Amino acid sequence: MQGANLIIECLIKEGVTTMFGYPGGTVIPIYDALYDYTDKIKHIRTSHEQGAVHAADGYARTSGKTGVCVITSGPGATNAVTGIATAYMDSSPLVIISGQVGTSLLGKDTFQEIDITGVTYSITKHNFLVRKLEDLPNIIREAFIIANEGRKGPVLIDIPKNLQVTDLDYNMDDYVPSYQNKKTKDEFQIKEENETKSKLQGAANLIKQSQRPIIYAGGGVKSVDQYKLLKEFAQKINTPVLNTLMGLGGIDRANPLSFGLVGMHGSREANLAISNSDLVISIGARFSDRVIGNKDEFAKNAKVIQIDIDSSEMSKNIQAEIELVGDLSDVLSGLLEKVEEKDNTAWLKEIDGFKDTGHKIDEKAFHPKNILEAFNKKLGSKNTTVVTDVGQHQMWTAQYWQFEEGRSYITSGGLGTMGFGLGGAIGTKLGTPEKNVLLVTGDGSFKMNCNELATVATQNLPIVILLFNNNALGMVRQWQNLFSDKRYSETDIYDKTDYIMLANAYGIEGHKAQNLDELNEILGSLILDKPVFV
Repeated sequence: MQGANLIIECLIKEGVTTMFGYPGGTVIPIYDALYDYTDKIKHIRTSHEQGAVHAADGYARTSGKTGVCVITSGPGATNAVTGIATAYMDSSPLVIISGQVGTSLLGKDTFQEIDITGVTYSITKHNFLVRKLEDLPNIIREAFIIANEGRKGPVLIDIPKNLQVTDLDYNMDDYVPSYQNKKTKDEFQIKEENETKSKLQGAANLIKQSQRPIIYAGGGVKSVDQYKLLKEFAQKINTPVLNTLMGLGGIDRANPLSFGLVGMHGSREANLAISNSDLVISIGARFSDRVIGNKDEFAKNAKVIQIDIDSSEMSKNIQAEIELVGDLSDVLSGLLEKVEEKDNTAWLKEIDGFKDTGHKIDEKAFHPKNILEAFNKKLGSKNTTVVTDVGQHQMWTAQYWQFEEGRSYITSGGLGTMGFGLGGAIGTKLGTPEKNVLLVTGDGSFKMNCNELATVATQNLPIVILLFNNNALGMVRQWQNLFSDKRYSETDIYDKTDYIMLANAYGIEGHKAQNLDELNEILGSLILDKPVFV
């Protein structure tokens, strides 16, 4: 078969049923091959390569599968860089297949040639430039293994065009998919596991001795779907759970032990809880600067137990008393067996007392809290995934939405990518078609990639888009208000964009609400079987 057909056959063997991309000169053979496989793989052509990678990322985050994307060389590849970096920072498993100029033309400044493996070296877990067609099946298998083993992330495969049209005598029965990989642990991994096992009792003792423990849970919990284990652990030691932005959904927000978002944009009670704690149990979190702030003042009376699959995260930002490296399910299960039950009722009551009771929001005000609660009531928490762009609206959502346990919050955390939302929502809906999908965005972020409305409309994806239009780059403007003496340089947006007309131009139903009564009237008649813009 030709190399292009081999690529598609390998993807099918890997269980790929949905992929995203944008055709171009160096991937024409791949798209020609795909023409014969439309019954096995659904391909979503987006409006832009960045949107394609964000969609593959959203698909991976919500479905738990590997997101797959095809892009062409040159500008197609460079357009994808922001999406790849977004997935890398948030540990999202992707396989990106990029076309490349022919092998005889490499390094000659050929039309649309770019050294994309060099460009993406620092934002992929690994990348490959295929030199020989016979290596391709092993490279594709290896890419899926690398994307999903340990700390997950994106892998790029760069395939010259001439190899895509070269014939290879290959029996697909010889292809062993990545999920059948029986990789033996190396000496380093075995050493790490044994060291972790030997430290579990010490960690259990620290928990027993603590009077004011907190659990600091990040995206690692969601990455391996260990919600039940986290809940059992928290309940056994009767300890409050604080979430990073990426960790929201790791525990049901309605759980009395859940205290929501911690850090720069977190609640008063969550931040005072961590500041007054004597033990921080970090689970799948990396102690981002957005959480710790001044590291010398962060939880300065607390010891730290850090659980993470990535040994390079250990004591990187905050010094840990006990470092437990390994798969979350193994480490937390082992710790759960060794810890004794605790009663932290007094400590939980103290944290309740930290709540900001002086700041009241009028229930009738056209305020982000009331707006989000209205959408929450309409869509429900139990069957809704919320996707956000980046900015104030992202933090309002993190603060006010009642997230259910699971992959219910999809956002760009590490890179903070404005324009992530629409592509991310497309992938999220395709990854979990049975769920309601709400995109919460702002006028600044939305304009970054609003061209993906065409993809939403073409695919008739029933996504609800909520746009907060405050005519400003709200987050940056807020910082200018606080730290730049109210010098609002280039953050006020006084343009004449009519967003309803824009949505209508793509064939999407649009509504405008200027007060809470108008919003409730719109939500009362909202039909969720088609795309809608509010």
